[in-house]
Amino acid sequence: MKEIKAYIKTHKLSDVTLALLHLEDLPGFSIVDVRGCGQEHIERGKDKRMEDVVKHAKIEVVCRDEQVEEIIVAIERNAHTGLRGDGKIYVSTIEQAVSIQTGERGEHII
Repeated sequence: MKEIKAYIKTHKLSDVTLALLHLEDLPGFSIVDVRGCGQEHIERGKDKRMEDVVKHAKIEVVCRDEQVEEIIVAIERNAHTGLRGDGKIYVSTIEQAVSIQTGERGEHII
C-alpha cells in the first residue's frame, strides 16, 4: 500500500478532485487546507511575515501499489499551471491498514 500526499494551488483543487473521482476503484481521498512555503521563501525568510506564507490544498490518498501511477498522473495533469509553486507530490509506503469499525487489517480495507 502507498500513501500519496499532494500539495497543490487551491484554485486547482476542483480540477484535481474531479479527475480523481473519475478514476476507477479509487479508494477515496482527504483534502486539508494548509499553509506553507517553498525553499525560495525560506532562503529570504528574514524579511517575511506570516501573511506571506501561501495557502495550498493537501490531498491525501491511500491506495494499492498498482494505482499509484494513475493517481499521480491525474493529480499532476490537473494541478499543473506552469507557474512557480504548482506544488509537490510525495509517495510513501504504508505498512498496515486497520478498520476501526470492524478491526479488520490489511490492504483489502482501503
